[in-house]
Amino acid sequence: MVLFIQLPAGTEWLEAADSRAELFRYLKEQVPQIFCLKKESSPQEEEELMQSRLFHPLECFLFGEDPQEGLEKLKQGSTSSQLCGRVFKEGETVYSCRDCAIDPTCVLCMDCFQDSVHKGHRYKMHASSGGGFCDCGDVEAWKIGPCCSKHDPGAATAMVTDECVLEPDIYSRAERLFRILLHYATDFLVWEENLELSADLQPRTKDNAYYCVLYNDEHHSYDHVIYTLQRSVNCDQAEAQTHTALIDKEGRRAVKRGTLRSCQQARDLIRSNSEHISLQPLRVEILHAAVMAHQTFVLRLGPWFQKVIGYSVGFRQAFCQVALEANADRDRPCLISRLMLHDGRMYKGARKIVHELIFCSMLMETEFKRLFAIEFTKYYTQLQKDFIVDDHERSISITALSVQIFTVPTLARQLIEEGNVIKVIVGTVMELLREHLDNNNRFFFLGYNSDKFSRIQIIFHDLRYILISKPSIWTEELRREFFEGFKVFLGLLRCMQGMEEVKRQFGQHIAVEPEWEAGFSLQIQLRHILAMFQDWCSSDDEILLLAFEECHRVLMQCNNQPFHKEPTNYFMSKHVLHVRPYKVSQEPVSIHLPISRLLAGLYVLLCRTGAVERLDDPELFDHTFLAEHPLRCVVLAAQVSAEMWRRNGISLVSQVYYYQDVKCRDEMYDKDILMLQIAASKMDPNHFLMLVLLRFELFDYFKGSTNKDQDELIQWNRLTEEMLYLLIVVIGERYVPGISQVTKEDVTMREVIHLLCIEPMAHSSLVKGLPENESHETGLETVITKVATFKKPGVSGHGLYGVKKERLVDFNPFFYHYSRSQHSKAEESQKKRRTHEGHDKALRPPMPPAFCPAFSSIVRLLSCDIIIHILRHTLQRAAEDRATHWTEAMIQRALHLMGQALLEEKTQLEESTMEEVDFDFSLKARKIGSEHGKSVFLLLSKIKTVPSLEAQKDMVKWVLQMFEIVKCLREKSSPTTSMSVDTTKPEESAQDKEKAERKRKAEAAKLHRQKIMAQMSAMQKNFIESNKMLYDNMPESGTQGEPVATTESCAMEHMELRVAIGPHRGSSPAEREVLTCILCQEEQEVAAQAAAMVLTACVQRSTVLTQCRGRIPTNRADGTGTLYPLFMPPELAVGTHTGSCGHVMHATCWQKYFEAVQNMTRNRLHVELIIDLENGEYLCPLCKSLCNTVVPLIPFERLMFNYENAEIIGQHLTLPRWIQILAARIRGLKSVTQENDCNTESSSVDGDTGLCGEGQTDFRSILSYGVQEPRKFSDSVVEMLVVCATTVHRVGMQTAPNELCPRVPLMAWNTCAFTIQAIENILQEEGKSLFGSLQNRQLAGLKAIVQFSAAQRIKSSQAVIQRHFNDMLGVLLPAMSRKNTPSLPEVDFFHLLVGLVLSIPALYQEEAVDLQPSAVSSAYNHLHILHLVTMAHMLQVLLSSTDFPAVAGEETEESKAAAELYTSVSQHSERPIPDVSGISVAERVKRGIEPFLRCAALFFNCLTGVHPPEELCSTTVASQGQMEALCSYLALPANVFQLFQEHRDTVTPLLKRWCGSPAVTKALKGKSQTVRYPRRRNRLIDLPEDYSALLNQASHFQCPKSTDDDRKHPTLCLFCGAMLCSQSSCCLSQLDGEDVGACTAHAATCGAGVGMFLRIRECEIVLMASKTRGSTYPAPYLDDYGETDPHLGRGNPLHLCPERYRKLNQLWQQHCILEEIARSLEVVNVMFAFEWQML
Repeated sequence: MVLFIQLPAGTEWLEAADSRAELFRYLKEQVPQIFCLKKESSPQEEEELMQSRLFHPLECFLFGEDPQEGLEKLKQGSTSSQLCGRVFKEGETVYSCRDCAIDPTCVLCMDCFQDSVHKGHRYKMHASSGGGFCDCGDVEAWKIGPCCSKHDPGAATAMVTDECVLEPDIYSRAERLFRILLHYATDFLVWEENLELSADLQPRTKDNAYYCVLYNDEHHSYDHVIYTLQRSVNCDQAEAQTHTALIDKEGRRAVKRGTLRSCQQARDLIRSNSEHISLQPLRVEILHAAVMAHQTFVLRLGPWFQKVIGYSVGFRQAFCQVALEANADRDRPCLISRLMLHDGRMYKGARKIVHELIFCSMLMETEFKRLFAIEFTKYYTQLQKDFIVDDHERSISITALSVQIFTVPTLARQLIEEGNVIKVIVGTVMELLREHLDNNNRFFFLGYNSDKFSRIQIIFHDLRYILISKPSIWTEELRREFFEGFKVFLGLLRCMQGMEEVKRQFGQHIAVEPEWEAGFSLQIQLRHILAMFQDWCSSDDEILLLAFEECHRVLMQCNNQPFHKEPTNYFMSKHVLHVRPYKVSQEPVSIHLPISRLLAGLYVLLCRTGAVERLDDPELFDHTFLAEHPLRCVVLAAQVSAEMWRRNGISLVSQVYYYQDVKCRDEMYDKDILMLQIAASKMDPNHFLMLVLLRFELFDYFKGSTNKDQDELIQWNRLTEEMLYLLIVVIGERYVPGISQVTKEDVTMREVIHLLCIEPMAHSSLVKGLPENESHETGLETVITKVATFKKPGVSGHGLYGVKKERLVDFNPFFYHYSRSQHSKAEESQKKRRTHEGHDKALRPPMPPAFCPAFSSIVRLLSCDIIIHILRHTLQRAAEDRATHWTEAMIQRALHLMGQALLEEKTQLEESTMEEVDFDFSLKARKIGSEHGKSVFLLLSKIKTVPSLEAQKDMVKWVLQMFEIVKCLREKSSPTTSMSVDTTKPEESAQDKEKAERKRKAEAAKLHRQKIMAQMSAMQKNFIESNKMLYDNMPESGTQGEPVATTESCAMEHMELRVAIGPHRGSSPAEREVLTCILCQEEQEVAAQAAAMVLTACVQRSTVLTQCRGRIPTNRADGTGTLYPLFMPPELAVGTHTGSCGHVMHATCWQKYFEAVQNMTRNRLHVELIIDLENGEYLCPLCKSLCNTVVPLIPFERLMFNYENAEIIGQHLTLPRWIQILAARIRGLKSVTQENDCNTESSSVDGDTGLCGEGQTDFRSILSYGVQEPRKFSDSVVEMLVVCATTVHRVGMQTAPNELCPRVPLMAWNTCAFTIQAIENILQEEGKSLFGSLQNRQLAGLKAIVQFSAAQRIKSSQAVIQRHFNDMLGVLLPAMSRKNTPSLPEVDFFHLLVGLVLSIPALYQEEAVDLQPSAVSSAYNHLHILHLVTMAHMLQVLLSSTDFPAVAGEETEESKAAAELYTSVSQHSERPIPDVSGISVAERVKRGIEPFLRCAALFFNCLTGVHPPEELCSTTVASQGQMEALCSYLALPANVFQLFQEHRDTVTPLLKRWCGSPAVTKALKGKSQTVRYPRRRNRLIDLPEDYSALLNQASHFQCPKSTDDDRKHPTLCLFCGAMLCSQSSCCLSQLDGEDVGACTAHAATCGAGVGMFLRIRECEIVLMASKTRGSTYPAPYLDDYGETDPHLGRGNPLHLCPERYRKLNQLWQQHCILEEIARSLEVVNVMFAFEWQML
C-alpha cells in the first residue's frame, strides 16, 4: 500500500475545481483501508492512521498550511468563550442557586460553581441524568453572577467574543470543508442501505466482507444478550460480556465478520435464540465492510468537529451556518433538521455525537440558538411522535434538548410570538391523547399503555419551561399568540372536565376497579402549568379579562353530569330555593373539574387586580350553577369519608385522598372551596345554605325527619359533621391572596404553624407537607424563623422545629388542610399542651383576617336564619341525649361555628357603631325558639350538663362567655371591659402563680432527695471502712501454697499494697462472684471447679492499630510467611481482637441455645446475610450483638502471700541468679525430652555472657523457690477453654479449626495482648483514665480473656509451651536464641511480655507430678520478666528515635542515667554520639514506653486482681504523676533508667549483643522501616467540612483501569483515604478465586476484611465485614437543618458533623462494625440479597 503524502493532499483539494469530488475520491480510497480492511486492527493503530491520513490532510485544507502554524496564528488573534458549555455525564454533580437562578434548570458544573459567587448562597446539588450543559456565562440564566471567575470576560473584552475574528479566506475554506463533511456525515448517519454505498463512494471492486451488527434495545436484559451471543456466534462468556457492555454503551456492535452467507446465518441464529427468551427478537443487521468503515469514520468525525469548532468562534459560526442553511430544494429540511428527524432511528453512539455537536455549536451562539429553536419548534410534533415510539431513554433523545431552548426567557417569548409554541406543544399532546377520547369528547383511560403515557406526560415539562418566566412587557403580538395558546389549552382541559365519572355502587361490590391513576398523573403534571397560566394572566389586565370570559364560555358549553329533572321549590324556615334536584349518591359524579377550578382562580385574580369592575355584566353569571360541580365534589369526598361508597372499592378512596393531598389540593380541593366562597359571596346566604343541605342530602334530616334505620342515622351524623366542617371552612379559610389582604408568606406561615401543632417536625417533613411551586420552592426558609424554634440533633436523629408559643393563637383545630388523622393528632397535642400549662381545654377559633370587599358578604352566612336553624337542630339532638342521633364531633363543630360568629360580631361591634352593624347572630341565637326554651343560647346552657360532653365543657363555657361579652358590647354597659379582662388576665396571672408554686415544690423535692442520697453514701462508706477485713480477706478453704505463718499485723500491713507484681504485691480480691444466666435466669457462683459459665464473645481480625496500613503479611497455616504468631511484629499489621457484650450464660444453656439457633435459622430466608452458621456465629440472646464464640469465666486464683518468705527468697533470687536457673532448667528439660533441635550459638549455653558462669546449676533448683499444685478445673470449663481457643486460632490464622495445633496457645496469648492494646488505645484516644472508666461489659470481657489466656497451659502440651517460652526468651537473652529469632526492632514487646508471663509456669512441670510456681515464685518470675522486657523496650525506643524533644531543666539523677545509657548504646551500635541532653533522652524514652506500661498495668490487674493506685483511676493527675503511679504499680523504680544501673553487670553484655544485631545496624542506616514510639494512633481520615469539596474531588476522579466516560461511583476509604471505583466492572479483581469489586478487594488489604467507605455521589457510608456482608449507615454530613441527605435527594448544602464522625471513629476503634452490620440487617428484613462483594 502506498503511503499518501499528507500535506499536498490538502493543497491539492484547494486547487481542485470540485473540492467535493476530490475529497470523496480520497475518502473512498483511505477510509476502508484504515477501518475495516483487516480482520482485527488495534484501536491504537487505527487512531494513528486516522490522524495521519485523514485528519491531518483535512486540517491542512482548513488552514491552507501546516496545521500547527495555522493554529498558533489563530490563537494569537482569538479570545476565549464566555460560555462554559460543559456537557454533563450521567451521575455528575451539578449545582443550582436557589437565590439567583431564573429557574431550577439553570445549573453550574462543579468547577464553575467552586469559582462563582453562588458558593456562598443557598444552593442545591444533585446528580445530573446526563445530557444537559453548564449555564455559566449565560446572562439570561442568572439574576446575578452569571459568570464564574474563569469565564468572566471582564468589561473590556465582553463584546469581542461574539465577533468573527477569522480571515475571510480561512472562513470560506472552513465553510466549504464543513459543508462537504457535514453532508457526508449526515448522509451516513441517516443511511439505510446497509449493503451499498452512494455512487461517489462506490469502490472499484466490492469485497465479500460483511459485518453482522447487533443493536441495543430496552427489551432484552444483559444476560439475555450474553446467552444469545454464546449460542449464536461461538464466543466465550468473557467475549460475550464485552460485546454486550459495548452494545449497551455505544448502541451497536459488530459481533461477526465474514462472508455475506456466514453473516446471514449468524443473524438468523441470533434472532431465533433471542425470540425464545423474549417475544421480540434482537435487532440484527448485515452491513458491508465499506459501509461499516464510513459509518465508523463519521463517528470519529464528531469529536474532530468539536475540536476544530473549539479552536475559534469563527469556525463555530461557519459550522452553524452550514448546519442551518436552507436546502436548495426548499421542501427538504436543513442538515441539522435531517439529523433531528432521523434521531429516533439512530443508534446510541450516533445520537450522542449529534447531540454533542449541537451543544458545542448552535447552543453556544445566541443567533444560531434562535434559528435552531425555530427549526426545533417547526418539527416539534414529529420529534415527539418519534420519541413516543422510540424505546430509548429520554436522556438520549433529541427531545431532551427542549430544556436548553424553552427555558431561555427571550427565546420563549419569540417562539410564542413567531411559532406559537404553546399551541404547538398542547396540540402535540392532544394529537397523542386523541385515541383516549370517548363519545362525549372526554378522556377515558381504560387499558392505556403506561410506558407510552409516561412519555406523553414528559411533553408537559416543555410547556412548563415555556411558561417559567412571565413577561414584564406585553406586546400585541404576544397577547394575541398567548391567548390563542390559552384557548387550545382550554380545549385540553375541556376533555378532562367531568372525565372518569363514578356512580355509587348499591348491593354488590364493584367487580373491576376502574382506572384512575392516569387521570391523576395528568392532573399532577398540570398543577404547576395551571398556576403558571394564572400567573401570566395576572400580569396583564386585558389578558386576564379575556381569559376569564373565554374560560366561562367554555365551562358553559361543557355538558358533563347534566340534570335530569326540572327545577323544584324547597322550603325551610320561611325561605324558598328554586333549584333542580340532584343526588350525588345516586347519579354520576366526577372529581375532575379543571375548568371550574381555573375559573375560580381567575376570578380571585380579577378581584385582586380590581379588573372585576371591568367585567361586561357580572350579574349574568349563574353562581348557583358555578358552585354546583365543586359542591358535588366536596359532597363526594364527605360521603366517601362517611363510608357510603365502600362498595366502589379502593380506587375511589385513592382519588379522594389525592384530591385533598398536598400534591393536588392547590388546583383541586382548594379551588373548589374558592368557588364555593365566590358563590357564597354572591348568593343569598339562606339559599346558599339550603343548596349545601340539599346536595349533602341532609335537607329532610334538618326538617325533622327521623324514621331511619341505624346505618342511615350513622351516615347522617357523619354527613352533618362534614357539612358543618364545610361551613367552618367556607367562612373561616381566608388565607388566599385576593380573598383577604394576605401575602403568600402569610399563607406559608399558617401552613407551617399548623403542621408544627401536630408535633415538632424535621425540615424535610415540613417541606413534604407544603405545596411546591414550579421552581420546587415551598417558601419555608423565608418564614420558618418567624414561627418556629430549631432544636439541634444529637449524635443520631435529626434537628426538629417546634412552633413558637406566641404563634399558637393562630391555631385552628379545623384547619382545612388537615387529614382526619392529622386533625385528631393536632387536637390531642394542643389539649395536652394547654393542660400542661394550666389552661382550660377549649380550642377557640382563631381571629381570621378580614375578607376583601368582594367577599365580605360571606360572613352573612353566620347570621342568617338557616344557620340558626341548623345550630338549633344540632344542639337540640344533643340536649335530648339520644345516643345514635348525635355525635360529639357534631357539637364540637357547631360550637366552633358559634365561636366564629361571636368573634365576627364582637369585631364588628368594636370597629363600628351599633347602628352600622347589621350582623345579629347573638340576638337571633337568644331570640329564635326561646318561647319553647329551644333557642341556641338556652340549648347551649342545657348541653353543658350532658355527661358525654365532658370533653367540650370548657368550649361551651367559653362560648357562653363570648355571648356575655357581645351582650355587654351591644348594651355598651360597664361590665364590657371588666368582663373581657376577667376572661383573660386573671386566668393568666393565676396560672403564673400556679407555675411558680409548682417549680418551687419541685426544687425543694430535688434538694431533699440529694440530701438523703448523700447520707446513704456516707453510711455505706463508713460500713466498708470499719469492715474492711470482711471485704478484703475472706477465708478460703483448701488453699494450697506456702504455710500461712503470717501474723495478723503483717497481713494488715500489706493489705493496702497497690503493687501488682514482685515481693510486695498486694493481695487478690476475695469477693465471691455470683452471676445470673441470661437464658435460664438462675444464679451461680463463678468457680474454677463448678459448671462453666461463659461470656458471649466475638473474635475478629483487626487493623485498628496497624502502623503499615494496606500491608497485611501472609501467615498461612503451612508455616510460611513471617514468624507470627510466635512474635508479633511491632507494626501490629493485623491482630486478633476478642470483644464481648458482657452477657453471661451457663455453658450448657449456651450449647442448647446455639443448637436451636442453628436448626431454626437454616430454614430462614437469607439468614446467611446476617450470621455465618458455618463459622459458629450467633446473635447474643439478649442484645442481639454478633458473636462467634464464648469465653469461660475463671475467677482470680486466691493466694495467701507470705511476705516474710518473699523477703528471704528475694535476697537469693537476683536477676542474674534467676537467668541462670532458667537457663539450667531449659537445658535440663531439653535433655530430658531429647529435643535438641535448638540450634544455639554454642552447643551448650556457655558462660560467654557472664550469665551462666557459676558452674552447672542443678536443673531442679527452680523448684526450690516454691511450688504448689496446679489449679483444678471442671470438665465443662476445660471444654469451653478448648471451644474459645479453637475459634481464636481459626479466625486469627484464617485456617481450619485444629485444637491440637501448637499455635493455639500462642493465638490465645496474642488475642489477649492485642485486645488490651486496643482498649488502651481507646482510653488514651478519648482522654479517659486507665482504670475505672471502662464499661462493665468491656471490663468483664477483658478479665475473662486474660484469665482464659492464662489457663491455656492447662490444656496444651507442656513441651510445646516450654518450647514457645524458650523461643520467646531468646529475644531477650541472645545466648539462648535460635537462628531465626528476631532482634529487638522486629518484635512488639507487650505481646512478648504476655507470652512470657503466661508460659513460664510450664517450666515447673515434672515427669511424675504436675506442679506450678507458688505465689512468691510467680511474683519474682513476673518481676524479672517485666524488668527484662521493659529494658529491652526502652532500648527499642532509643534505637528508633531520631527526634528528641527540646526540654529545658536542671540535671537530675534520671537525666544522668539516661545520658549514660544513650552514650553506651551509641557506642555499642557504632554510631556517633549526638549532642542530646539527658533530659531530652529521658523525656523521649518515657513518652515512648508509656503505652507499654499502661498495657502492662491493665494486664497484671486482670491477671492478679490487685487494685491499682488512685492516681490511675483519675484523669486529673498530671502525666508525671501517672508515670510514677504506673511504675509503683508495676514494681519498677520511679526513675526507669535505674534498672540499667541496678542490673549493670547483667545488662551490659546483653546491651552489647542487642545493639550489635544486623537488624539494628540495618535500621540505624535507614535501610529498613522502623516503627517510632509511641506508635501513631490511628483515626479515620480527615474529611473536608463542606461536602461540595468531596464532590469536587469525586468529579476529578479518574478510574485507574478505564478511560471511558461512563458513570462512576467514586468511593472513599475512611481508613486510609484511597479513592476507589466501586460497583464497576472495570475494577473487578480476584479474591480467593472469586470476582470482587474494588471496595471488597481494598477492605481485604486495608482492614483485614472490614471496611468503612463513603460513597461520595450517594452521600452514604457503607460498612463491610466480609465479602458477603455489609450495610449502609448515615453519612456524618448534615444540612443546616440537622438532617442527613442520602443520595442527595434534597440537595441542600452539607457540612461535616464532628460528633457523628467521632461516633463513626469509635465504631471502628471499638471493633463494633460487625455488630452494627448484623443489627442493621436484622432490622431490615432483606428479601433480595445485595451483592456486597461487587461493591
